[in-house]
Amino acid sequence: MSDASDKIDLAQNHAERVRDWLESPLGNLLLAEEHRLLEEELARYFGGFLVHYGMQRASAAQATQIQRNVRLGPDGCAADVICDEESWPLCEHAADVVVLQHALDFSLSPHALLREAAHSVRPGGHLLIVGINPFSTWGLRSVLAQDVLGEARCISASRLVDWLNLLGFALEKRRVGCYRPPLASPAWQSRLAWLERFGSSWQAPAAGFYILVARKLVVGLRPLRPSRREPRGKLVPMPVAKVSRHQSEK
Repeated sequence: MSDASDKIDLAQNHAERVRDWLESPLGNLLLAEEHRLLEEELARYFGGFLVHYGMQRASAAQATQIQRNVRLGPDGCAADVICDEESWPLCEHAADVVVLQHALDFSLSPHALLREAAHSVRPGGHLLIVGINPFSTWGLRSVLAQDVLGEARCISASRLVDWLNLLGFALEKRRVGCYRPPLASPAWQSRLAWLERFGSSWQAPAAGFYILVARKLVVGLRPLRPSRREPRGKLVPMPVAKVSRHQSEK
């Protein structure tokens, strides 16, 4: 019983530190840039049920054409339903869209969390993952930081694509954003705002975060792969009898 209690206390303490960081100037900068891109992306989906899992208290992006937007999360965040990251109160194929916003970055069990999210998406539905790009100034800061950002996993987008393929998802789109370096000063953030316009126009790879949009394949279907051609034998010319025009007219 004490081990289970210690695990719960550890998870709650970790979630609280993550929430505090997301409310800092750096966290606010990241969430604001993500909110804009997420709302653009979510505007194209429709259906009955969207699930958002994250640790921030700030409002989450909404899908206006989906009937119900529900937030899940650990205790203390602005969630409609409090739950453990490894145990969602949803049946299989319950959601049309699931959004994981930095949930994998700060997860204690990222594989288990991703499986839980994948389990909840209906066939043909979508899973959106927002994560910190490890190949950016934000990823570099996570290596050097002494705060909770230093504990972030910063899983690369390419590795996540491999995990998604194993879970029956196909990547549809990858979007990136937040080109300003992680400087805590609001004054410097304002001075460097031009980097957002420059980076967005060139789609530079060094953005602070990525959004992966993956579609769950219909049961029984898999992406078509080019079939491997078997080597064929060489064509051997057959002898042909030569008949002259004079012989054929006789």
